[in-house]
Amino acid sequence: MEQKYIPFDVIGEFIVKVMVKAGIPEDDAKIIADVLLQADKFGIDSHGVNRLKPIYLDRIRDGILNPVTKYEIVREGPATAVVDGHNGMGHVISRRAMALAIEKAGKYGMGMVTVRNSTHFGIAGYYALMAVRENMIGITGTNARPSIAPTFGVENMLGTNPLTFGMPTDEPFPFLLDCATSITQRGKVELYARAGKDLPKGWVIDGNGESKTDSHEVLKDLVAGKAALTPLGGIGEETAGYKGYGYATVVEILSSALQQGAFMKMLMGVKDGKKAPYPLGHFFIAIDVNAFTNPDSFRKTTGDICRELRASRKMPGEERIWTAGEKEYYTWLERKDKGVPFTAPLLEEFRGLCKDYGLEEYIRYFS
Repeated sequence: MEQKYIPFDVIGEFIVKVMVKAGIPEDDAKIIADVLLQADKFGIDSHGVNRLKPIYLDRIRDGILNPVTKYEIVREGPATAVVDGHNGMGHVISRRAMALAIEKAGKYGMGMVTVRNSTHFGIAGYYALMAVRENMIGITGTNARPSIAPTFGVENMLGTNPLTFGMPTDEPFPFLLDCATSITQRGKVELYARAGKDLPKGWVIDGNGESKTDSHEVLKDLVAGKAALTPLGGIGEETAGYKGYGYATVVEILSSALQQGAFMKMLMGVKDGKKAPYPLGHFFIAIDVNAFTNPDSFRKTTGDICRELRASRKMPGEERIWTAGEKEYYTWLERKDKGVPFTAPLLEEFRGLCKDYGLEEYIRYFS
């Protein structure tokens, strides 16, 4: 689809103003805007500003997301903590939780903080990168409303449950692996629906285990429980779908059992037939490289591994080999002077936000 680019500073300013009008404290709104824009800077458009209205503003309006975040440490040890977010803004909760894990890692070599009763926190990579900037390894994950069917099943039971790693290197960009444990995620399906495109076969299955490709139908059927995403590896065991299913389960356990939070069907967002909060769980791990080896040596070894992978023999017809975090870096170089890409439907949605929140002076940017 044709796109219009809008400068990052303009979008950031607009997001903060909209969120403040929605009842979010300004400092918290700035954190949320930073997380959303980081997704767009990296080209992860499925988790960027396009989620402002449906995932955050609409849920605040519906009373299932608390705009004022109550962050409570309910249990703590020297290198660990358990946090209750009381259904506040997931970005705010998560940034504080990872900061605490980093602080503990700085003292004890490793730190881990688990969270319950949180909400959608944007891209997981944002929090892993917080650790990377401190010469640490960052690991994080979160559960989500049920979308993935277990191998040989057709019912959506597990969330897309990203398992994310960030590691410092001696290159201009870190190693950053931020991906769902399903082949795709709901946000990518939303992008296909906005563009009026069908999904590739194998991404989504119906109640008979057959592929569904109509993106608009899939969005409705995922909510109704009539469709499910497939795990990494795909349908059945022939292409190792059980591996993605297994890792999704690992993330579900680490996002609920340690903090005694909600899991799987508890995260449907419906109670007694009415909309209800999505009380998500997260975990954040920081590992201080300095506790194991010299940070410069670690960065060089990690960089050497990435460089040797990229220099290995390529498949015929392919121009190059990539390592995790590299494409995001080059996307940022491409977009930093252009801004956030907006499709026509997203421009229309933001024009509506301008009117709904009394910010008509911004309509010119979205026209």
